[in-house]
Amino acid sequence: MEVLSSTVSAILPTGDTVVTVVSELGSFQSRFLWFVILGFLLAFLLGAGMGANDVSNAFGTSVGSKVLTIKKAYILATIMETFGTVLLGFNVADTMRKGVVDVNLYEDDPGALMLGQVAILAAGTTWLAIATFLKLPVSTTHSVVGATIGFSILFKGFDGIQWTKVIEIVISWVISPLFSGLVAVTMYILLDFACLRRSDPLKYGYILLPFFFFFVFFANSFMILLSGSKLFNLPSLSVQMALLGSVVVGLLAAFCVQFFLKPWLRNWVEKKGDSKNSSNLNNISVVFENDGIQMENLESENSKNNSEANIVSREENPRLQKFECSWKGFWRWVIPDPNRVEDQKTLRMFGSLQVFTACFAGFAHGANDTFPRPSISLLFQFQETFSNAIAPITALISIYQDSNVHQTTPTPVYILLFGTFSVCIGLWLFGHRVIKTIGDDVTEVNQANGFIVEFGAASTAMVASKLGLPISTTHAVVGAVVGVGLVKPGSGVNWKVFWKIASSWVITLPISGLLSAGFMMLLKLAL
Repeated sequence: MEVLSSTVSAILPTGDTVVTVVSELGSFQSRFLWFVILGFLLAFLLGAGMGANDVSNAFGTSVGSKVLTIKKAYILATIMETFGTVLLGFNVADTMRKGVVDVNLYEDDPGALMLGQVAILAAGTTWLAIATFLKLPVSTTHSVVGATIGFSILFKGFDGIQWTKVIEIVISWVISPLFSGLVAVTMYILLDFACLRRSDPLKYGYILLPFFFFFVFFANSFMILLSGSKLFNLPSLSVQMALLGSVVVGLLAAFCVQFFLKPWLRNWVEKKGDSKNSSNLNNISVVFENDGIQMENLESENSKNNSEANIVSREENPRLQKFECSWKGFWRWVIPDPNRVEDQKTLRMFGSLQVFTACFAGFAHGANDTFPRPSISLLFQFQETFSNAIAPITALISIYQDSNVHQTTPTPVYILLFGTFSVCIGLWLFGHRVIKTIGDDVTEVNQANGFIVEFGAASTAMVASKLGLPISTTHAVVGAVVGVGLVKPGSGVNWKVFWKIASSWVITLPISGLLSAGFMMLLKLAL
């Protein structure tokens, strides 16, 4: 019995040990409670910065093409960001949290890791505020990863960073705009051959409309059903079942479009889509002024633009391009005629589709970027990355609860909703600044190419979300806009604006790192 008693005593903690552990945890929580409070405030501000900068990308082209007013874009963005966050966001929320820094280095000093989360939030918030003020669409993921690296180097040096994971992330950032641009260009050329360059583009547009809706709803449904929200236990669905369910949803959407939406749409286009007043397809135009927006009721564009630019007969403006048996001739045949004037009724028809693709893009952003919690937790595995604003605060709460740096606690639903709320607040207050850059400054956007931009970028982001890659939705949207701008008729890409945006991407990582290191030193002094 004495042997058994001694063995049990060796295995189980004594009462004094339990009291000591509880006392130490209580002391730890008392010391770092203000970290959590400050972290919540900064997480809210970072989420607001994301709303003003990142979320605006998804609906920029819809506003730029006048399909949506700024207010309607805000409403749809709020709804779709929330759905995307709750349904798919779990799959991205932990990647950044567990991918950039080796958390094992902080086992003996969990307070330092908590301090780092606060510094990351402060740095990300500061840089997003600066970028939004300058109307530059930057990646929140970039900001958080850079801030994580900056604070980690200050604390543990270069050894604490898993550079392989950082390289993987950087590669995904480069691939993001290139792949999105390639997808958008391919889709636009296919659309051009199938519809836009036809002698009667409106006729073929109506024929293709159910197919477009099928693909939009199929893609959205497949991503949800394949490995959707852990909240609803959707990840248990097999690929076969996800495909079957998505096909059913897509077919239902196509059926509704063919027999219900199309008849109404024909009547609507004929009544309001006359080329004489189609240069501004909305009576409500958004006027961007300095630091704010002004909503004004405007009449359609003047008769001068209408008569000289829009009313061009198909005989005077031939849509079909002849094939020539040479490399130059081949490319002239593939790429749309830059002087072609698009049929305005056809564009108006595509406006109905662009609303859905804008929602798709917003949903994809909510799944992939809304609250990126990337490197904020400095964990060592690159798995699920959901949100930049939520990553750090989730890490703070997890470490605060048990002083364990490994953060095994799953992301609470209320944290996801908190992040969504902060993002929507930022969107409504300051989203117009970046919306103008994406939807108006880079290239001229209409309903047809705007639909392609949104669907191409959203598809790229959704695939990345399912693969667990912290791809930048910002880069995907800009890549798609530039890609389509290179091949579409009319004005091309404003390279001055593009290079300004690209430069901001390059400096985001180092600036965020320096800001994080600076805030870290200030916090250490305060502690």
